[in-house]
This record gives sequence, structure tokens and C-alpha cells, in this order.
Amino acid sequence: MSAKIPVGILGATGMVGQMYVSLLADHPWFEAAYLAASPRSAGKPYREAVTGRWVCERGGKPAHWGNVGDVTVEDAGDVSRALGKCLFVFSALEMEKDRIRALEESYASQGIPVVSNASANRTAADIPMLIAEVNHHHVEVIPVQKKNRGWDGFIVVKPNCSIQSYVTPFYALLEKGYEIKRALVTTMQAVSGAGYPGVPSLDMIDNLVPFIDGEEEKSENEPLKILGSVGPGGIVNAETPLISAHCNRVAITSGHTACVSLEFGAKKPSIDEVKKIWRDFRALPQTAQFPSAPPFPVMVMEERDRPQPRKDRDAGNGMAVSVGRVRPCKLFDLRFTGLSHNTIRGAAGGGVLSAELLKHKGYF
Repeated sequence: MSAKIPVGILGATGMVGQMYVSLLADHPWFEAAYLAASPRSAGKPYREAVTGRWVCERGGKPAHWGNVGDVTVEDAGDVSRALGKCLFVFSALEMEKDRIRALEESYASQGIPVVSNASANRTAADIPMLIAEVNHHHVEVIPVQKKNRGWDGFIVVKPNCSIQSYVTPFYALLEKGYEIKRALVTTMQAVSGAGYPGVPSLDMIDNLVPFIDGEEEKSENEPLKILGSVGPGGIVNAETPLISAHCNRVAITSGHTACVSLEFGAKKPSIDEVKKIWRDFRALPQTAQFPSAPPFPVMVMEERDRPQPRKDRDAGNGMAVSVGRVRPCKLFDLRFTGLSHNTIRGAAGGGVLSAELLKHKGYF
């Protein structure tokens, strides 16, 4: 009998679900024991369900990953099918927000914890939204959530992929006592962030799309919850930094880039001090115990033309944030370019790290 924890993946046939399957193939703690998707995939072996629609860029195909290809896909809408088969589920569901919220809550109410990539439950004060290195203490709100909702399980969510490339660098500076008052953020987001089939090719070739529905609001508001504090009734959002975001879709397969300008409070760090803070940043307790945690969460690049998505998105196995072009700003105090892998750090990899943190904290 396997010593690994059996886990489920909701939306297992989609782009993020495929990345979860890939990342869990060799995971030392977890194994994908329950796979669920839409009714049209239910009843098929997983390898058959993804035949002709495998788009994951990592790790080959499930036929090469032992038994996972033979796992029968279940209907994600039938919670009863998961009972007894997995200890918790990763949610990579792709459907209307209200349906996702209701379905994730159904799993939690039946005693199956949910680690979700979806945005449906991100704004709830009693549901933690985790970047493990930044706000791992927010898991303390889980007992409040279970009491509020009357659930045996719980829900933990991941933030939007667009904010990964700058919130961790922000936090590293805040942790050292530097107030960030305002931030101007311009993102250049890869097409894989739109899922599959995503943005039509004729919209992207020889083009840039300066609008992603809902993305700017998420980019401005979600960091305040992540940087907030745990109160008696849930997470209390931080009041600063005030963020103004411009979000653009660009013709890159993977890797979200952000160009950021920061205004500090009265205490202002030097460029060299900022770089040192980022290089020294760890924050996650006992990092070596977390299989998915990058040894260096923020990697500072000195080349004048880096980071670049094609060259740097896989830093730290796709889990690190690469920062470069750290320099003075004529309008604010400092500016830099950040890059993170949107389907690994920003999606499935971040979800796996959150689950590792929850195991470490005794929630599994």
C-alpha cells in the first residue's frame, strides 16, 4: 500500500489540471488517485480523455507516468464519487464562477478539503488566499472558516497568476520595514493564462491585446488580502500599497512579466539594499521540507535585458520569481521587472506548494 497521500484533481483534463497531473507524477508526498472532469470525459481512462487535447508543456504524456493514465475519470459534479478515494482535492475547474463556488463548497461540506486555482472564493474573508512564502500564517483562519460554514472540510485558494511576479518581491521589502505606499504595475501576460484554446490566433499574431477581463481588478485588490492580517472573523485586508495595474495579453506561450514602479514611505532603501533583501529572502519555514519550494524564491538578475520569459520562466523549476532591471524611478522611487511562470508558480505548482504547507501545518 502506498505511503503517499491520495489526492484528487477536479478539472483534470484542462490545461491547469494537466499541469497538476504532471507535477504530481513524481511527488514524494502526494499521488493523483482521483481524477474528475466534465460529464463528457467521465467514464474514460485518463489517457483516453486527454487524447488529442494534451497541451501541458512539462513532463511528457500521462501514458508514460505509471498508473495515472489508467485512472478512470469521474464526473466532477458528483461529490460522492470522491468520498474515500482522496484526502483532499486540487480544483482546476473551468466553468462559470457561481458553479465553481457551489461545487467547491459541496466538496468542503462533505469533508473533502479543496485547494483551488479558481477565483470564485478568493474574496471571502474566511478563506485564505496563499502565496506560501508570503502569508503562510493565513492558514490560521481555517478553523474560523469551518466554524462559520459548518464544514468538515475547508477551502484554500491561490491568487491570480498575474500578481506572482511582484507580490513576493513586495513582501520581502515590507518584511524588512520598508513601507510601500503606491505601485504602478504593467503586466505582459502569456496566452496560456487564458487556458486552452484560449485567445484566437488572429487576435495575437502581430498584435497585443490591452485588455483582460477582470484582470486589473484582481491585480490591484488581491495583493491587499495576501498582505493583510488574520482577524477574529477572517482576513483583514492591508490598506497599502495602492496599486494601479495595466494588464495586457502578449504573444508569449508561458511566463507573466510585470514592469513595476514603487513609491516608498519615509524610509527608502538603496538599490543595493533592495537587491540584497531579495537575494536573502526565504520566509517559508524550513524550506528544505517542502518539495516544491524553490531554494531562492526571488532571483535577482544583473543582465541589463533580463528577465525574459523564454530564458527565465523555468527558474527554480518554474517556482521562482525572477527580477531584474532594478533602478531608480523618476516618478516614484524604484522600478524593476518581474517574471514568473504562470502555469507552474501561478497555477498548479503554487497549488501543490500550498498543499505541502497545509500538510506541514497538520491540516492533512
